[in-house]
Order: sequence, then C-alpha cells, then structure tokens
Amino acid sequence: MTSKVQIRVGPAIETLNTIEENGSFDLAFIDADKQSNVEYFIQAKRLVRNGGVIIVDNVVRDGRVADLEQSDASIEGVRRLLEYIQNDSTVEATTIGTVGEKGYDGFLYAIKK
Repeated sequence: MTSKVQIRVGPAIETLNTIEENGSFDLAFIDADKQSNVEYFIQAKRLVRNGGVIIVDNVVRDGRVADLEQSDASIEGVRRLLEYIQNDSTVEATTIGTVGEKGYDGFLYAIKK
C-alpha cells in the first residue's frame, strides 16, 4: 500500500511543479488559499488525465463572489478562477451551491476534455 502514496511537504504551489506531468490522476481536489486558485487549477489540469475531474472547494462564499460590492483576497481569487475558466476551452465546468450547518457555499466541478 505505501507504494501508492507519496507524502510531499512544502508550499503546494511549489510542490505541484515537481510532479511529473503524465495524466495519471483521475481527480484533483483544491481546497487551499483562494488567492492562488488559478495557479492550482492550471497545475491540476496539467496532472489530471483527459476525462478527469477537478473540484475547487469554497467558491460561493455566502454569495459574496456574485456581489460586485463585496471584495477581499479570497473573493477576488475565486473571481479570477471563474474568469480564467470562462475562456478555457480545455474544460467544462459548473459551480454547485451547497447549504448546510456551515452556511451557504459551494464548489466548482470541472471535467478536463
């Protein structure tokens, strides 16, 4: 079992660059600093196979992402990601809102073509 798992310690944006691109990942789950969402998404696309899934957590942020009067580093990071994906023909993506005891949020679900 241990041959199937590698633990890498360090800043994720730097560590992801050290993983060889071979399309061997079926799923990437991004739940990190929102300011770097675009960079994480680009790395995930590089590593996920065609037909693979990329999920980005916490992209609704109590609806503040859609409210142009709201702004902070996390909200702007999510907005940059959505703008990036809008012009990216290599993925199909949607955002799914969730409501629960933690409040109103959601995740982005993308499939790499």
